[in-house]
Amino acid sequence: MDLAFIPSPSVGVVHLGPIPLRGYAFCIIIGVFVGVWLGNKRWIQRGGRSGTVADIAVWAVPFGLVGGRLYHVITTYEPYFGENGHPLDAFKVWEGGLGIWGAVALGAVGAWIGCRRRGIPMPAYADALAPGLALGQAIGRWGNWFNQELYGKPTDLPWALKISSDPAIGRVGGTYHPTFLYECLWCIGVAALVIWADKRFRLGHGRAFALYVAAYCAGRAWIEYMRVDEAHHILGLRLNVWTALIVFVLAIVYLVVSAKVAPGREEVVEPGALEERAAQERAARDGAEAEGAGDGKVSMEKAADGTAEKPDAKPEEAADAAVAAEPAADATASATADDADSGDAKPAGSGSNKKS
Repeated sequence: MDLAFIPSPSVGVVHLGPIPLRGYAFCIIIGVFVGVWLGNKRWIQRGGRSGTVADIAVWAVPFGLVGGRLYHVITTYEPYFGENGHPLDAFKVWEGGLGIWGAVALGAVGAWIGCRRRGIPMPAYADALAPGLALGQAIGRWGNWFNQELYGKPTDLPWALKISSDPAIGRVGGTYHPTFLYECLWCIGVAALVIWADKRFRLGHGRAFALYVAAYCAGRAWIEYMRVDEAHHILGLRLNVWTALIVFVLAIVYLVVSAKVAPGREEVVEPGALEERAAQERAARDGAEAEGAGDGKVSMEKAADGTAEKPDAKPEEAADAAVAAEPAADATASATADDADSGDAKPAGSGSNKKS
């Protein structure tokens, strides 16, 4: 008897009237927004303009979705073009089936087009986007949880994933390894690794992106090995395991060769961005100085007119001072009157005008 497990949602879609809201699609969309948001922050830190990452993502994301779907359909063609297959189902992306390898490969083509249109070096853009891609994948993997797909081998661990049976698609109910969760956590770790390494070693010229690819492939290989869904095998290994191993080697080779050919980091990632930012900062500084000079001029004019007020003066203190001054004024007036009555005042002109 299983005492603890991760439950799966009973349905992967909620209907809002005639509009279906699919959990898989929501996870992909949220992952894209998080990836672009983090990529934009890193791009600005590298010296680029805000919004450039999103402008290029307009090219990269559609290409990536098409590439991911193509990779899935080509490597798992039986449900679509095999015996009793349904070719039109190849367009039903919302039902799941996006290969990350095809998404990154064709998405890179879209990003390259966007970078060329903006005059931006593609490696610098890839470096800025790398941790965001990893976080986007971490969120997107929860779409597999909504669809109850791509789980691992049977297990009775406390964090096992509860899968419901579905004879229509040959799904056997039980508790399995939550490989979607393993990959989610691994991708979060990859994002943290790339951010740390980029700050520590100032990675440039595509090396941060290569580190992301290598680290992701290292985790994907063992996670893929745990899965039990249908897949093509080559020499006893799943096709995606071979893909992860080959791409891992290529990423490591790029890291080593790039560090020798182009050490350091790009000084300029977007033409004119640094000059534009410096001009904005200079304008803001000049505006602040002008405002400060204006305040000083007003203070000087008030002081010249005798209308300047002490900032620390309070109405209560002014009233007390007026009350205290009244007895002193009365005493002075009385003393003057007494002197006048005593006749001690000297007549005018009685003073001596003799020169010595």
